[in-house]
Amino acid sequence: MGSPARRLMSDNVTTTQETKVTLSVQQLESLIRKVVREELVEFAAQELGVFHLDKESPLYEDMEDILERKESGELNFYTHEEIWNE
Repeated sequence: MGSPARRLMSDNVTTTQETKVTLSVQQLESLIRKVVREELVEFAAQELGVFHLDKESPLYEDMEDILERKESGELNFYTHEEIWNE
């Protein structure tokens, strides 16, 4: 069984297991949307005024890409009700 000191040390050690999760592309997209939405809500709560993006910023480029893909029909957008089943 070992010495009391050794048992005490082993009682204080916690092991962690790595958990693997398998998601479909649709589930991953949904998760990403949720995280982005939460971040945007938090950002909007902090910023009461209008903000402008620099045209050279990665976020501006991403927003342009999203708009282009929306206009070409590559993206589907959902309403608040569709997402939250309200």
